[in-house]
Amino acid sequence: MKPRLFEVLMQSNTEFKDHIETQKQKINTHPFLKRYCEVGVREGLFSDSTSALGRLHDTLVQVAYPEMIGRDLIAVLPTTSPLERFPLDLKAVAYRYAEGAATRLSGSKNSTVDISTNVLAGSSEEWTKEFLEDATWNVMNHMVDKVGRALAEEETNSIIALYGAVADGDLAGGDALDHAGAQLNWTGLNKLHNAVRSENWRPNVLAISETQLHQLLGDEKFIQAQYLPSGQTDIDEAIVTSVLGMKVHASTLIPNGTAYAIDTNVASVMLLRRDITVEDWEDIKNGKYGVRATTRFGLGILRSKAIAKLSNIATTLT
Repeated sequence: MKPRLFEVLMQSNTEFKDHIETQKQKINTHPFLKRYCEVGVREGLFSDSTSALGRLHDTLVQVAYPEMIGRDLIAVLPTTSPLERFPLDLKAVAYRYAEGAATRLSGSKNSTVDISTNVLAGSSEEWTKEFLEDATWNVMNHMVDKVGRALAEEETNSIIALYGAVADGDLAGGDALDHAGAQLNWTGLNKLHNAVRSENWRPNVLAISETQLHQLLGDEKFIQAQYLPSGQTDIDEAIVTSVLGMKVHASTLIPNGTAYAIDTNVASVMLLRRDITVEDWEDIKNGKYGVRATTRFGLGILRSKAIAKLSNIATTLT
């Protein structure tokens, strides 16, 4: 699901449409939804309650997606099943044969990995009825933004933790690579890339912390961009977008001192059972109301040898 697709979802997704219809019925009784619609209609931001709910949904999704870098580190597959089974062929086998001769084919048996969509991530904000009565549109929109960012961080943390839980002996090369306390540099990137290529996989993502990104920006090869095509390094913007065929994703959520090279096509999978869904909630007894965003997904490692890890990187810029 991508931002600004509320109308498409209403037309094509029966479950989503039923959810919105339920929310519409609550608008007159739920203080947050009622205030959100009233203020928005009065200020001409939308025409009716349906477009108000659409704006609420799209605003939250737009804020969440840029922070959901975890989805860039893993293959994302939508599913309607609570469990999916993935067969893993260990190695294909080729045979010589003679014309007209009988050949009995046999080879490695497939193993399987079962992934359940049992991970729930959510975020919510709460307000009193009095706060909602006095809140302006900007305040309410700001609170929705906070929910989106918090949900995105929670989901991304789950994906990063999935890679962190892989035993060192199961990684590409049979162990985590040691950078000996040095800052991340071209040599370290070559180590990561080579480890995955040595397992006959092709890394397409480099996951690093913001500190490691700034260490790369201090490497002369990136400063001069001698080894990168034009446009993949921008010192003024402090970004490195791609290196050695790997798209660079940096985040403070990735542990400082650690870097991963991943072939996301085969390494792991995220089964998306329910994408970002906006819901209301209320605690009438305590006079509190709020909005909640949730996702439901499953995570699993398919081929750990398609993941290389570089550890013991310097955690400072000096």
